[in-house]
Amino acid sequence: MFEVQPELAVFVLLMLVWTVFVLYSASVFTWFVEVLVLAWRRAIAAGDVVYGYDDIQVRVITIDAANIVQSTVNAVPDDLADVRVVAEKPISVDGASVHVVPEEFSCTATHKGRALEWARREIPCDKEFVLYLDEDTLMANFEGLPEGDIVQITELPLYTGSWVTYLSEVFRIGYQREQRAFGRFSFPLYAWGGGIAIRTRLENEITWDSKTITEDTDFAWRAASASDLDFTVLNCKFRNQAPPSVTTMLKQRRRWFSGTRQDSDLLPLHYQLFLQFRLVAWGFSPLIPLITVVTFLVPGALPDLMLYRVGSLVEFATLFVVTGVGVASYWSESKLTLLAVPWTPVLVVLNTAGALWGFVSPVEHFTVTTKVPLETVEERNPAFEPGSLTDHDGRNDLPEQLDVNRFTTELRESFHTDYD
Repeated sequence: MFEVQPELAVFVLLMLVWTVFVLYSASVFTWFVEVLVLAWRRAIAAGDVVYGYDDIQVRVITIDAANIVQSTVNAVPDDLADVRVVAEKPISVDGASVHVVPEEFSCTATHKGRALEWARREIPCDKEFVLYLDEDTLMANFEGLPEGDIVQITELPLYTGSWVTYLSEVFRIGYQREQRAFGRFSFPLYAWGGGIAIRTRLENEITWDSKTITEDTDFAWRAASASDLDFTVLNCKFRNQAPPSVTTMLKQRRRWFSGTRQDSDLLPLHYQLFLQFRLVAWGFSPLIPLITVVTFLVPGALPDLMLYRVGSLVEFATLFVVTGVGVASYWSESKLTLLAVPWTPVLVVLNTAGALWGFVSPVEHFTVTTKVPLETVEERNPAFEPGSLTDHDGRNDLPEQLDVNRFTTELRESFHTDYD
């Protein structure tokens, strides 16, 4: 048996904590530069549009979730007439033309990408833009689109039964504020959310025919490689669903991390290096709150390194800043998100554990995140009365009006079922 020298063990431990510290410090610094400098006044207000409803075709992609898609279609403004549903199996949806991807259709793209590519080839479109919605996305504050080749529309996930995942989404939305800076980059660092609009001409030039599990990001990177991409962010705050359980959220984050990493060879070398650095920092960021707590609660766990202690405390504090940005993003719609602030350390660990899982064990196949019928969301969510979501018109906002009695009941029940 080999005997581990105490000095060697301390050295290895110090290397680990300092590596995590340096990586995360650099990641935090770049995030602040993006949010405070590069993203300043870059998001376009919902009403500041150039193209109206007549210039847009809406496409909702699903496998066969007819009841979920029906709610999404119902929320499309009445004057936006060209609405298409692209499904893997025959379904019936009122208010939209349903197109079923033939089983015999094959291309390089798989799963959702295959459906997107079939729709691009087979569904006629004479509009300037195609607006893609996830099957659970409720349009809100939508009046049209601004100029841009790709228009990423901001999102605010809804509580669907798990307070842990909902509050984790608040942290994610805070971090995702950096997306507003991506228009200053030659390559946006990622593209995901509840809605994304793509200029029809560009879609036909680039196509969706690529093997990937993160289709929007893959498309944006290939488009940026082909031409000078105009990537813009429209601040409409579409409402989609927070994952209904922690397990579902971890699988979702694992897929995002794995797909982004697998597609990184589409980027120029300097962007690849920058992205890999961010991914590593993302994957190991759950260690920051853990190491900080250990350092202060167990003084003998590490040598007395004052610089590290102070630095890690500052980094720990920045996590609360990110949560605060998420709360601010929700503020006009929901005050419930204030609950995320005291739970920030836990939310960081849970929100990024899926990335660490993807780092250790990447996934290569697309999986659909479980969705909840809107009627069920209205029953579970203490901020919505029956009909608030199912009767929503996408040209209006979706503010949340808290019922305190329902809230306390749901909160107790949720923490018993989050990990089911």
